[in-house]
Amino acid sequence: MSERNSGRQIPVVVLAGFLGSGKTTLLNHLLHRSGGSRIGAVVNDFGAIEIDAMAVAGALGDSTVSLGNGCLCCAVDSSELDVYLERLARPSAGIDVIVIEASGLAEPRELVRMVLASEHPGIVYGGLVEVVDAAEFDATRAVHPEIDRHLGLADLVVVNKLDRVTDASRVLGLVRSLVDGAAVVPASYGRIDPEFLFDRRPGEERVGQLSFDDLHRPDHAEDDHTAHLHTAYDSLSFVSGRPLDPRRLMRFLDSRPAGLYRIKGYVDFGPHDARNRYAVHAVGRFLRFYPEPWAAGAERLTQLVLIGAGIDADGLRGELEACVGDDAPHADEHGMWGVLRYVREAGAEDPAA
Repeated sequence: MSERNSGRQIPVVVLAGFLGSGKTTLLNHLLHRSGGSRIGAVVNDFGAIEIDAMAVAGALGDSTVSLGNGCLCCAVDSSELDVYLERLARPSAGIDVIVIEASGLAEPRELVRMVLASEHPGIVYGGLVEVVDAAEFDATRAVHPEIDRHLGLADLVVVNKLDRVTDASRVLGLVRSLVDGAAVVPASYGRIDPEFLFDRRPGEERVGQLSFDDLHRPDHAEDDHTAHLHTAYDSLSFVSGRPLDPRRLMRFLDSRPAGLYRIKGYVDFGPHDARNRYAVHAVGRFLRFYPEPWAAGAERLTQLVLIGAGIDADGLRGELEACVGDDAPHADEHGMWGVLRYVREAGAEDPAA
């Protein structure tokens, strides 16, 4: 999804969290650490703006048109949101990922439904990221118990402002007890690795001999924060020159463990569909396959990347290896049924909505 104008769908990430949790700080961090990817944003209310990944902090506030009620899910409907997504997803914009920064009072479930209900063929749901203020978490839950329900919907939870608490382990444990299989990432100042949300590309635009990322990189060691323990995550790559068995793969995907946030790549199902490879996109509990014809002369490989927090990389690799087929020359005619449930047909209603 990171290649510009490649015809691939652009992921749309919903960024939610209660007032003051640090959503804008996190978004600005992503803008400055995008590695050359271009981020489009729909911010707070009616605001839809194009943002280069090199945008300076504060640019969002200067360029956003905002409604007074501060709640995007009440202010616009799916068709109106499509207007903004259309502007950001057009090929000439060269956008790699779109982030919807919700109001602190928005209902995450409605925002997710709006994205899933979009009829724009150039986008795909990229997950719900819920930001938690660790310092105010107990007080916020006491006044707004619906926060627990929001956490249960999230695909990724960022527990922010951990530098302001003395009982970080307790807060993290409490949050983990409230999520439903989501990855929970501790952070301070909204600093998470952008690769949780999108594939970073090498920067291309340059001013003289400096890239835009270089221009926004402080002279001190602040940028080293992206390597700190609080941004750590686990990932593994899996490559197989032998086709995967669709039934075995679906058993693996249906039972994927808590904390496994993203799965991306391509699957070769061999004789089960000799004409196509299947791009796979999973974020949290959301799963979709996209069949596409094999390029002439292409090496037929399964290539997958899995990203999560606290996952057992060796164990997951072993489970994927167990999905390799038996090299049977003929395929079971019903073997692909489980996969095809997650192939969205044009005009079909999205079952995940």
